[in-house]
Amino acid sequence: MEQLYDYLPRELVTFILVTVFSLLIGLSQRKISLKREGETTLFGTDRTFTFIGILGYLLYILDPLEYRLFMGGGAILGLLLGLNYYVKQAQFHVFGVTTIIIALITYCIAPIVATQPSWFYVMVIVTVLLFTELKHTFTELAQRMKNDEMITLAKFLAISGIILPMLPNENLIPGINLTPYSIWLATVVVSGISYLSYLLRRYVFRESGILVSGIVGGLYSSTATISVLARKSRKASAQEAPEYAAAMLLAVSMMFLRFLILIGIFSAETLSAIYPYLLVMSVVSAGVAWFLHSKRKRMDNVGPIDEEEDSSNPLEFKVALIFAMLFVVFTILTHYTLVYAGTGGLNLLSFVSGFSDITPFILNLLQGTNNVAVLVIAACSMQAIVSNIAVNMCYALFFAGGKSPLRPWILGGFGCVIVINICLLLFFYFL
Repeated sequence: MEQLYDYLPRELVTFILVTVFSLLIGLSQRKISLKREGETTLFGTDRTFTFIGILGYLLYILDPLEYRLFMGGGAILGLLLGLNYYVKQAQFHVFGVTTIIIALITYCIAPIVATQPSWFYVMVIVTVLLFTELKHTFTELAQRMKNDEMITLAKFLAISGIILPMLPNENLIPGINLTPYSIWLATVVVSGISYLSYLLRRYVFRESGILVSGIVGGLYSSTATISVLARKSRKASAQEAPEYAAAMLLAVSMMFLRFLILIGIFSAETLSAIYPYLLVMSVVSAGVAWFLHSKRKRMDNVGPIDEEEDSSNPLEFKVALIFAMLFVVFTILTHYTLVYAGTGGLNLLSFVSGFSDITPFILNLLQGTNNVAVLVIAACSMQAIVSNIAVNMCYALFFAGGKSPLRPWILGGFGCVIVINICLLLFFYFL
C-alpha cells in the first residue's frame, strides 16, 4: 500500500485506511454484540467505531510530536467506556470488556497506520476481525479440551524452550558424536510433529472417518495408527475391510512425508538425494490406498476411530525418555558397526532397525555420521523404512485376528507397496 503515497497525498490515504478499518471493526463488533447482548446494552454502533477511528486520526495529526491531544482524547474515551461498562454491569449484569478493548484498539489505528508498514497494520486488523468472529469457536474448543491439555502444551514449551537451550553440546563419549543437545533436539523435533498431529486429530478432524484418521495418525506414528486400525477392524464387516486397509496404507504414505520433513530439518544434502524416492513411495502408497478404497462396497460411512483408542498424549515423559534412550542406543550401535563392520554392517543394521522405532535410527544417521557418504545414509534410511513397513504389515495381521476379512487386503496392499519400494531401492542402487 506504500505505493499509493506516490500518487495520492499521504494524509488522504491514511484517512481512508483508518476510516475503512474502523468501519470493518465496527460492523463485526456490532453483529457479535447484537447476538450476545442485544440492542439495550450495545455500546454505540458501527458508526461509533468509525468515528472513534477518525477522532484518533484527527487528534494524532494535530499534535504529531508530543501526542498530548491524542493521549487526552484516549483518556476521555477510556472514561466514557468505563462509565458504559459500569452501567451495563449495574443494570443489565453484562460483564464483558471485549467491546471496550476493541474500541481502544480502533482509537489507536491512526498512529499505527501512519507510522508502521502496511503488513503490520493489516495484520492487526485481520487479527481483531478473526478473534471477534471466532468467539464461539474458542468457546467450543475450550469445552472440548481435556483438563490437562494446558499442561501438555506447557510440557512442550518446557522441553523446547527451557531444557533444550540449557543442554551442553559436548560429546558424552569420546569419539562418538553424541551430545545431550543433539539427543534432546531430536526428541523435541519428533515430539513437535507428533504433538501437531495429536492436535489435528483431536480438535480439527475429531469426527473424521477412517481414511482421515489414517492420514493424520501417520504424521504421529504409522505403527501406532495401524495397530489401532487393525484392532478396530475386528468389529467391522467384510464390506468395510478395504477401507481399513486403505487407511493403514495412507498412514504409511504420511510416514514418508514425515521423514521428508525430518530429513529436511537435519540434513539438506540427504534430502536432495532422497526426496524423489520418498515422494514416489508416498504416492505409491496413497495410490494403492485409493485403489483399495474404490473396491469398498458402498454402504454406510465408516465411523471415526474411538477417541479413547486414539487420544494418547505424544508428550508423555516416558515416551520422550524411550525415544531418547533409543537414540543413544542406535548412536552407539551405528558407531561401532561402522568401526568393525563398515557400511555393509550399517546396511544390515538399517534392516534390523525396522523391528523397532526407526525414527531414532534415521535421525542418528543424519546427525551423528559425518564420515558416512550421503548416498549411504539415504540408502540406509530407505531400507529402514521398507523394513518397518513389513513389520507394520505383521502388526496389522496380528491385531486384526486370524479370521479377519481384512487379512487378504492387508497382504495385497502392503505386499504391493513393499515390492514397489524394493524396486525403487534397486533402482537407487544401480543408478
